[in-house]
Amino acid sequence: LVIFSRQFATMIDSGLPLVQCLDILSQQSESPTMCEQLKVVKEKVESGNTFAESLKAFPETFDDLYVNLVAAGEVGGMLDTIMNRLAAYLEKNQKLIRQVKGAMTYPIIVMVVANIVIALLLTKVVPQFKDMFADFGAALPAPTQFVVALSEWLTANIGYVIIGLVVTYFLFIRFTATTKGKYIFHSVIIKLPLFGDIIVKVGVARFCRTLSTMLSSGVPILEALDICSRTAGNVVIEAAIKSASRSISEGRTIAEPLLESKVFPTMVCQMVGVGEATGALDVMLGKIADFYDEEVDVAVEALTSSLEPMIMAFLGVVVGGLVIAMYMPIFEMAGKVG
Repeated sequence: LVIFSRQFATMIDSGLPLVQCLDILSQQSESPTMCEQLKVVKEKVESGNTFAESLKAFPETFDDLYVNLVAAGEVGGMLDTIMNRLAAYLEKNQKLIRQVKGAMTYPIIVMVVANIVIALLLTKVVPQFKDMFADFGAALPAPTQFVVALSEWLTANIGYVIIGLVVTYFLFIRFTATTKGKYIFHSVIIKLPLFGDIIVKVGVARFCRTLSTMLSSGVPILEALDICSRTAGNVVIEAAIKSASRSISEGRTIAEPLLESKVFPTMVCQMVGVGEATGALDVMLGKIADFYDEEVDVAVEALTSSLEPMIMAFLGVVVGGLVIAMYMPIFEMAGKVG
């Protein structure tokens, strides 16, 4: 979508007709799905529909934000400028998503692998030691007894554990699919240590970037806020944006309800207020978005730096503890023999 937007903007800026641009791009896109969709869009444009109306046929690819900005570009006669803005917006939004996913992927993979290794140790390795310990004829140390008991329980109930995990996962999905459940879950997420700060910063950056792009493209502010709320990614932030939209419709400012929500940082609300007072809200929002893009970079780096030693410490304590517990009887026997 980013590549299409960039190429389309370049072609329109070069003076190529809209239909010819769509024809060329539908033939050279690397995505088969995009090729087919662009062919349909071209046919709709040739039938007399506007470009924005034609894009509405594929909401899974061209969302409300995309369609509304294209419509604003068509009306204002600056489609090439709008497409460049869209491409820049999509690139920065994708960068934010990649950063957060990258920060989450490493610890998740490590913890999953660690749990699999621990489960294998308890179900496959410890039973071998247990049989060997039975021949010693002496009482086992307390840590060893605990590990052996845990191994026996897990080996006997491994099926129930797996079923319990699967059921818990599906119940969690069902719970977060409800309006109340999703709100509770998202409220908890933004208050988590380390992770919550990043999620709020990503939400602020996305909101400011989206609203700035739409306002600078001529989209009415109430419509822009409505789209921003639907693309917020967090229902708590979405509720704050909807409150700002109601505030505007009542003749008040955007900054007040954002501050009252206690989700948006005070600095952001004050800068939005200054932007409203000076009539340069889109410029101010762009500056806030740039600032929070950098903040997300710093926060993700700090998160990664904090998680690595914590994960290493966890693995050292758990896996090291298992190994030590298994070898304690051997050390004791060696001492007695000595």
